[in-house]
Amino acid sequence: MTYQEVLDNARKNMLPRCKVCPECNGIACKGQVPGVGGVGSGRAFTICREYLEKIKVRMDVIHEPYENDTSIELFGRKFDVPFFAAPIGGMTLNFTGSLTDEEYSRAVVDGTREAGGFAFTGDGPVDEYFLSSLPVIRDAGGVGVATLKPWKQEKVFDHIRRLEEVDAMAFAMDVDSASLINLKLLGKPVYPKPEREIREIVESTAMPFIVKGIMTGDSAKRCADAGVYGIVVSSHGGRVMEDMPAPASMLEEIRATVGGDVRIFVDGGIRSGADVFKCLALGADAVLIGRPYAIVAHGGGSEGVRLYTEKIKDELKTVMMMTGCETLKDITRDKIMFV
Repeated sequence: MTYQEVLDNARKNMLPRCKVCPECNGIACKGQVPGVGGVGSGRAFTICREYLEKIKVRMDVIHEPYENDTSIELFGRKFDVPFFAAPIGGMTLNFTGSLTDEEYSRAVVDGTREAGGFAFTGDGPVDEYFLSSLPVIRDAGGVGVATLKPWKQEKVFDHIRRLEEVDAMAFAMDVDSASLINLKLLGKPVYPKPEREIREIVESTAMPFIVKGIMTGDSAKRCADAGVYGIVVSSHGGRVMEDMPAPASMLEEIRATVGGDVRIFVDGGIRSGADVFKCLALGADAVLIGRPYAIVAHGGGSEGVRLYTEKIKDELKTVMMMTGCETLKDITRDKIMFV
């Protein structure tokens, strides 16, 4: 199977919800929530791509030849790449239902793992979205990060116990779903999480905990003070509020605020190895990619996911070689510029 065949298959399986556009930029699907677009005008989605396109990399090929190392250590494990599949749930609600939530979780968990990475799995208004990911993570030897909605604490603690039973290596909570219309439509509203409750979650388990949906230095600092392992700088793919900046534009502020106290992930409009490079140069430790992984999973299952992961890895290695970066630590702010 080729990458183009994966895209062709995806287009057949995802229409009309996703058109598998030549560039996944949120223009053709704006306002499609539930669906794959950004809420309202779609600007909170499209601005993610526009921001990254303003950044260019600075070429430097006057250096010794070497094998570029894209590896990263997280959760006490080593991974071959610093980019991972973002959490997506609700295959019937947001897509066409050609994949069940368990089939989707298995495709991204297995495909990313085969290529040296890992996937975040999703949650949603139907309990099965979360529950179906548990056997997938168990079968993968715990290599997967289940993502919970900001439910009431009692439900959160129940889900944590279930994750401990399958030996999950970490878990996350997407607090940026606090106003997600999908949940309200099905009578499962969720709410913001105070620092007090985040601390309670951290103290309830030995599993590393990541908070997704951080867009200010202050909220990043409150998470760090609560003891989280990491944060994801994210606007929930532009699906919860229109007037938001690109998550990548907040990286420098957030890194300056928390320093090295927490691991910083970022998502939003990342579509290439060059985009991964740009986000790392701005201060991220690693990045998450959402909609493109949904596309390749629908077009080729775990094989499509593996092909896509290897494609982005090859692109990242090329940019690193062309900018004089042997390892991820060499990807610093001076390697990029705004135009």
